[in-house]
Amino acid sequence: MTDTLYIDALPAGIRSSFIDNGNGLSMHVLEAGRAGQPPVLLLHGFPELAYSWRKIMPALADEGYHVIAPDQRGYGLSTGWDADYHGDLAPFRFINLLRDILGLLSAMDIERIEMLVGHDFGSSAAAYAALIRPDIFRKVVLMSAPFSGPPPIKPQGPDVDIDAALAALDRPRKHYHRYYSTPEANADMHRCPQGVHDFMRAYYHHKSADWKHNQPHTLQAWNADELAKLPTYYVMDLDKNMAETVAPEMPSPAAIDGCIWLPDDELRVYSETYQQTGFQGGLNWYHCRFVDAFTRELQIFSGRTIDVPAMFISGKSDWGTYQVPGALEKMASSACSDYRGTHLIDGAGHWVQQEQPEAVNRLLIDFAATTS
Repeated sequence: MTDTLYIDALPAGIRSSFIDNGNGLSMHVLEAGRAGQPPVLLLHGFPELAYSWRKIMPALADEGYHVIAPDQRGYGLSTGWDADYHGDLAPFRFINLLRDILGLLSAMDIERIEMLVGHDFGSSAAAYAALIRPDIFRKVVLMSAPFSGPPPIKPQGPDVDIDAALAALDRPRKHYHRYYSTPEANADMHRCPQGVHDFMRAYYHHKSADWKHNQPHTLQAWNADELAKLPTYYVMDLDKNMAETVAPEMPSPAAIDGCIWLPDDELRVYSETYQQTGFQGGLNWYHCRFVDAFTRELQIFSGRTIDVPAMFISGKSDWGTYQVPGALEKMASSACSDYRGTHLIDGAGHWVQQEQPEAVNRLLIDFAATTS
């Protein structure tokens, strides 16, 4: 069974449990350290799991923290969510994802979080949590996905139909967020010809520092010509799905054997879990981006800043830092009122806490120890 593989693969010092969060989920939760110590909460992204923090949790626990990492709604061994593409999307919007976390903390009798850390889409979830409930989340670390603030109520410049502009390029393209919001995306990956395991190997490799073409830089504007400079895992060829996109980047058997940061037995935790659950739960987070009612709901917070100490960590080879032009600069200058710095780590791409955990651990431990 996948749950046995997942749980049995956990490093020493990390324990697994299931907790009713009072919001419809039985959340699978990983913990390290002792209850009663200052709590740290870690939120994963896509296509990941709480398991993505396996190299971070023991180091923080050794420093005296109670470290908590859940499989978020739509992911892993957590249950109670609807995998139907045509089902109710409302539970996957950011407000309810925050309710998921608050319910989990309440069930664990935790009133405040010393440090909140989010990676990839978990970075966005962490950003809204810190923005909306600074009384609970005392510090926040965003990783790989900068936060430029809530959506504005007043339009900021002309409305750009980026999908039409990308499709009209000489080499027609499409944005991966739009693709991930389509009904075909889950089956494309879950039932791909190469199988889920090889798909995930190629996907993880393609976005890592091991793929030597990942040499990111600042983009000048949110337009098709600039976005077309992004790798195809972000701005895809119009006629290809994601499994087809990453298949040519499958590393050689020798490269797989030499992949220290994600050996095959660790990758199998992901691939067998996703083989069981499919990808739709995580894809629903992307689907929500294109629901106007959910955007309008977040506009309630337009102009509000993250006022707790905030820091950003990413890999130097991570295009995620730059995929939204101007977001990194806005995060540092206006979205966070107490910004403590940007840290780009050598030898890491998008999966920074897995590719270079020692460097990430040093930054997190130092930041957690700073006074607010």
